[in-house]
Formats: sequence, C-alpha cells, structure tokens
Amino acid sequence: MLYWLTLLSDGGDFFNLFRYITFRAGGAFMTALIFGFLFGKPLISVLRRHQGKGQPIRNDGPEGHFVKAGTPTMGGLLIVGALLTSTLLWARLDNPFVWMILFVTVSFAAIGFADDYAKVSKQTVAGVSSKLRLLLGLIIAGIAAFWAAQYHPADLQNQLALPVFKDTLINLGYLFIPFSIIVIVGSANAVNLTDGLDGLAIMPVMIAAGALGVIAYAVGRVDFTEYLDVHYVPGTGEILIFTAGIFGGGLGFLWYNAPPAAVFMGDTGSLALGGALGAIAVATKHELVLAIVGGLFVVEALSVIIQVLYFKRTGKRVFLMAPIHHHYEKKGWAEPQIVIRFWIISLILAMIGLATLKVR
Repeated sequence: MLYWLTLLSDGGDFFNLFRYITFRAGGAFMTALIFGFLFGKPLISVLRRHQGKGQPIRNDGPEGHFVKAGTPTMGGLLIVGALLTSTLLWARLDNPFVWMILFVTVSFAAIGFADDYAKVSKQTVAGVSSKLRLLLGLIIAGIAAFWAAQYHPADLQNQLALPVFKDTLINLGYLFIPFSIIVIVGSANAVNLTDGLDGLAIMPVMIAAGALGVIAYAVGRVDFTEYLDVHYVPGTGEILIFTAGIFGGGLGFLWYNAPPAAVFMGDTGSLALGGALGAIAVATKHELVLAIVGGLFVVEALSVIIQVLYFKRTGKRVFLMAPIHHHYEKKGWAEPQIVIRFWIISLILAMIGLATLKVR
C-alpha cells in the first residue's frame, strides 16, 4: 500500500525510498514486531478468558508437559495478524506472488483455527478430522500451485530447478501441480509436527523464512541471477517483505512463547507458517532448497513416518517417542536444551541452503 507513495516522488526525496524493496522490508519487520508487542498481551487475555482450561495435553505425552495445562492456544493469530498487517502495508499489492502466498497463509490458518477451536471447545486432543484437514490442504495447495505456474516465466513453467546443478531443469509437465501440492502441504504439516515445545517451531520458521527471503530477493533481480547463475523469476523480490513480516511477527510472538510459554502457537500458526514456507519455495522455484533450509522440519516429519511404519510392521518403536524432539525429552534432555540445540541446527541448515545460490 505504502509503495504508491512513490507517485508523490520526484526521484530525489523521502518518498523515493518506498521504491526500494529493502527499505519496505525493514518497515514490514518493524510493523510486525510492534504489532506483536502491542497486541500480544490483550490477545492472550482474550484467549485465556474464552478457552478456560486452554489447550488439552496428551495423556501419553512426556510427563513434564502436564505442568503446561491451562496454557491458551491459537497464539498463531498474533503472528498471522502481524504478518497480514505488515505485508498489506508495505508490499506491492499488484504482485501476484504476494497474493498467492497470502492466500495459502490465511487459508491454512483457517484450517488450523478450526482444529484448535474444536480441541479447546471439546477439551480433547482430537480436533478436526485429519482426512478433512488433508483434503482442504490439498485443494488450497493445488490452487496456489496453479496460480504460481501462471506467473512463472515461460521457460520455467512446470520445470523443477536443481540446486548446485544450475543448468539442469527437469520438466515435470502435468506433475508440477501435484509436486507443488506435496511441497506446500508437506511443509505445513512438518512445521505442525515440530510445534511441540515452547519456542521450538517459531525460531526455525523465522530462520527458514529469512533464508527464503534472501533467495526470493536474489532470484527476483536480473543482476543477482546473472552473477549467481540462478534462474530469474520476475516479481519474487517482493516476497522479501512477506518474510520480513514473518521475522518481525515471529519475534513478537516468541516474547510470549519463550519458556515457560504464556501462549501456544497452535495449529492456527504452525499450519499457516508451514504452508507459507512451501508456497514461497514454489514461487521462487527453490522447492528442493526448502528441504535443506527447513531440514529440521523434514527430520521431525520423517521421525513420525518412520515410527508409525516400523511400529505397524514390527510392533516395536524406533524412537522412545515421536516426533523426535519428544525422543530426546524421554532420554532426559531438558526442554530448553532441546530447543536451543534445534535452533542451532536450523541456522546451520539455513546457511547450507543459502550456499547453494553460489555453489555449482
């Protein structure tokens, strides 16, 4: 919205700053951060008042989690609110990729909200049917994938770009849409599985969003793509503003989610943020790099898949408990120890993912 202030510029005044994506990204970060600090406490008070006993705690979960009973959930509303406000205020609203990513974010947030509401209203860990959640997620991701494909350059449409092997494109043809659906839905559910300890999910999301924001800015500039020898996708630079909003809103939320958490993100936040990461990867043609940048989420999801499949086959467990962060809880690691070490791993993976921009 504020971008249109450039119409008042003669090219050498203050209004000219709004032409620059980096300036507007800084504005989006500060807007989302201030939003989080301003509305965090009031939102938590409202959630606590309306949710009563708060988020239900699994009976078969780690023993230390029972002290968290009564903590309100749906804190993702704070992040999504900050993200929407900052993006609509600072991004160019004629950019199709911005709207595609916002569509995914809000739609997955709605699915998560319905699930969280069902849990707290019925005081059960079983919310909306998993089949219904999956079906809705597939439909949303399918729309987003088709949307993105229409705005990719002709030579990149339905193509899969490979990191490191930059001259190689794999033509997925009609499989591009199903592949993109898997990326978006898989990312949403992987982040959802990671959200099991205070502060565990939000920082890796912020780190991954920061890395993807840099990638989006780079592939959206001809000069950068020529230097880095990566594929140019016009318009993706505006995604940096969205990721700056994730970073600012995430910090605002983390202020209240830091141990001991005053509020949980809930599915409202985890599904929305995970879906957003997947949508960014599809828009920027960096779907495979997402698996590196978001490697922690991949490991968390794989630990659940491995546990379920192995148990069905043998009746035994590979991990003491899945997702894998609960395995380390069962082994005696303190919650802050797990969270901070997982943050470090996320940062390392993000650096590796960014390195693929130059390595070939």
